[in-house]
Amino acid sequence: MDLAEKLTTEGQRALAFFSALTKEQWNTPIYTEGNTWTVRSVLAHFVTAERGFLKLFAGVAQGGPGASEDFDLERYNASNQQKTADFTPAQLLQEFEQNRSQMAALAASFSPEDLQRRARHPALGVTTLEEMVKMVYLHNSMHLRDIKKTLQA
Repeated sequence: MDLAEKLTTEGQRALAFFSALTKEQWNTPIYTEGNTWTVRSVLAHFVTAERGFLKLFAGVAQGGPGASEDFDLERYNASNQQKTADFTPAQLLQEFEQNRSQMAALAASFSPEDLQRRARHPALGVTTLEEMVKMVYLHNSMHLRDIKKTLQA
């Protein structure tokens, strides 16, 4: 299965999972170190991270350096949580679906040479574009596992 297919499949699973949640489940705390992140916060994180990665990955494919060396991931995530605070779950789901569709299309457009370009990822450091794209669905899968574990407890 290629990267675009994996992104599409993982995105569909995430959409199905989030779409089936009850109103109460959206407010369940998932992470409580520092700022509390609820199920809704995690989906907002998916939306804003993927939106940023669309720009970052397109730039890397064109030979760009990726994230700046002084990029502050914690500050970025906190700022984007504030920017999405008023989004409803339905709006976040719609935004996630749109971003994921764009991400899968972007991944499908990369040549083998593009995928081997090296640049700075905000969390991974200097790595290939291929590894950066893989991290999108692996990152989301990790968070979904944490959500499912908390909701089943």
